[in-house]
Amino acid sequence: MRYPQGGGLSDAERVARERVRLQAVACLESGGKNREIAAALRVSERSVERWRRQWREDGEAGVASKGSPGRPRLSGAQMARLERELDRGPLAHGWADQRWTLARVKTMIGRLFHVSYTVEGTWRLLRRHGWSWQQPARRAIERDDEAVELWKREVWPRVRPPRR
Repeated sequence: MRYPQGGGLSDAERVARERVRLQAVACLESGGKNREIAAALRVSERSVERWRRQWREDGEAGVASKGSPGRPRLSGAQMARLERELDRGPLAHGWADQRWTLARVKTMIGRLFHVSYTVEGTWRLLRRHGWSWQQPARRAIERDDEAVELWKREVWPRVRPPRR
């Protein structure tokens, strides 16, 4: 199952799903048929079959919620330290310029905390804690607005991919 914005189930939704599985187990213990249980709980027969197998193999622990798979792996203290290090800037961490990229932040998290994030996971972590992508505060001195307009007018129409 896919969830929008990369999320998952909330704690309340996870508890509700676990409650349905436990109701299915109660029906299974009383000898109910998969089809009847699925119809009563408004789930698929295949889910009931899977829950029956998990219940048979591991008991109620087999159908219990495993918890959130996407728990943040950095503690509050670690996140506070990460924010302090980000405020120090990339130069303080050995990079040649003042640009924080997601790859650099990912590398720094690995060095500081020995925790591995993907680049996308790094973005989600930063966004969850109020960080955002940055834009320069002012334009570069070297920018030539006339050359940019010329390129847009003459070159871009030739290289632009055709509309479908």
